[in-house]
Amino acid sequence: MSATLVFMESADDELSQQAVTFAGQLGGEMSAVAIDAGEAYAPAAWAQTLVELAQERGATAVVGPGTDRGNEVLAHVAAKLDQPMSANCMNVTPGEPATVTRMRWGGSLLEEARVHGAPLLLTVAPHAVAATPAADVQVMAVSGSASDADRVVRVSETVPASTAGVSLADADVVVSGGRGVGSSEGFSVIEELAALLGGAVGCSRAVTSAGWRPHSDQVGQTGTKISPEIYIACGISGATQHMAGCKGAKRLLAINPDGEASIFASADYAVIGDLHEVVPAISAEIRKARGT
Repeated sequence: MSATLVFMESADDELSQQAVTFAGQLGGEMSAVAIDAGEAYAPAAWAQTLVELAQERGATAVVGPGTDRGNEVLAHVAAKLDQPMSANCMNVTPGEPATVTRMRWGGSLLEEARVHGAPLLLTVAPHAVAATPAADVQVMAVSGSASDADRVVRVSETVPASTAGVSLADADVVVSGGRGVGSSEGFSVIEELAALLGGAVGCSRAVTSAGWRPHSDQVGQTGTKISPEIYIACGISGATQHMAGCKGAKRLLAINPDGEASIFASADYAVIGDLHEVVPAISAEIRKARGT
């Protein structure tokens, strides 16, 4: 009988819950594990804990979220077991071998591959599935049992980001600015609109590279992957890396003076114009409608 072990960053983590839902495609018995909240993050040590649990339970598959930690821990599990690991999977069909569909090149293409591994090791692309309640899944909170050698690399201190308001990853509305904003000061109009809509401020990689905004604000393959109800992209051209981060958005409004910008191919709504004129005009109309 097949048995699946799911690695969760925490029991209430949305992407981890998506991994549990995804793992249901494999059938059979399923259990989930979250490392004790007091346990300092050490990828090799956490991986060793998963290896021991997988062997103890006779797991035929180990699944994790496609987050930075999920991918890192499962990669260590693969190295310890000398097995292949498939990252950013969007679908899986069990079998000998299993078949997976996974996201490649920042989401610009999907790859179908056969995976020969025992156990099967997968991470789930963020928002590939919607998390659904799984009351029959046992979630274990465990402490690591690895050697000191597995703890050489570990998190010794966590410094919270100095941000306020709604989280970028959880926001229903995200207003982002790209190179077209022109400067860090230019983000004042982006911040104003985001505040009016009760949303979060995001940005492109070009903006963080220029030092205008912190990396924690970056939307993209190497930044935060978002799934808001509406995403307002201002002065963003639509590079593949950025679109991989916002593909989960239900609606996309793009504002750009270049009518040939690639982002318009993915937009539900498009405004061809200068964001420095368009965005303040939107904010003014919102205030007018609210009588403020």
